[in-house]
Amino acid sequence: MNLSSLVAKLKAKYGDPERPPTTDPWEMIVWENVVYLSDDEARGSAFNDLKRTVGLKPRDIRACPREKLVGIAKGRGILADNCADKLKDAAEIAMEEWGGDLRPILELPLREAKKALRAFPGIGDPGAEKILLFTGTHPILALESNGLRVLVRMGFGKEQRNYAATYKSVREDVEAEGPRDIPWLIRAHQLLRGHGQETCKRSDPLCEECPLIRECAFYNTRRGR
Repeated sequence: MNLSSLVAKLKAKYGDPERPPTTDPWEMIVWENVVYLSDDEARGSAFNDLKRTVGLKPRDIRACPREKLVGIAKGRGILADNCADKLKDAAEIAMEEWGGDLRPILELPLREAKKALRAFPGIGDPGAEKILLFTGTHPILALESNGLRVLVRMGFGKEQRNYAATYKSVREDVEAEGPRDIPWLIRAHQLLRGHGQETCKRSDPLCEECPLIRECAFYNTRRGR
């Protein structure tokens, strides 16, 4: 199954996915760091509390007492102290390196833009590519862990010893055949992520409910076919 057909089947099952909570590059970094190991509902709640009580701009977060940031994260994930530190560090980088405005990063060539974004806490290659996709800057199919798992199980790329190598392997496969339309790529990201969360789960996947079951290498291997 090619990528376009795969995404079409997911869209038929789930409908149009929700729009990203933000497409601002700085706010996406805040979204990633405001809590750790949390579901979307709790993360959104923390993000909105931060916006309401502190503000989302780098200068607001840099000026905010650390204890208040800890309080926003606490109870919504784990390592609340670490989340506060990462927000503080990210705000410092944004102010000192970019004057509080990350939009110039989006004007850089892809490699340089990714390098600039990876300087922020919590942002590796997948996170940098997601920012560049969701901001409409570069047409690349960014993947997070759920979407990556779906594509590996469908036979894209090869699972490697570490996450970064697996990510690179899958991205190389999809890059060769995937559409270059940014809105389509954003929908694909969201649909793959949602399918991995709801159906193609890491443990006990709901294979019998999956619209991709006939072509799924993982399912056929499990069933000894």
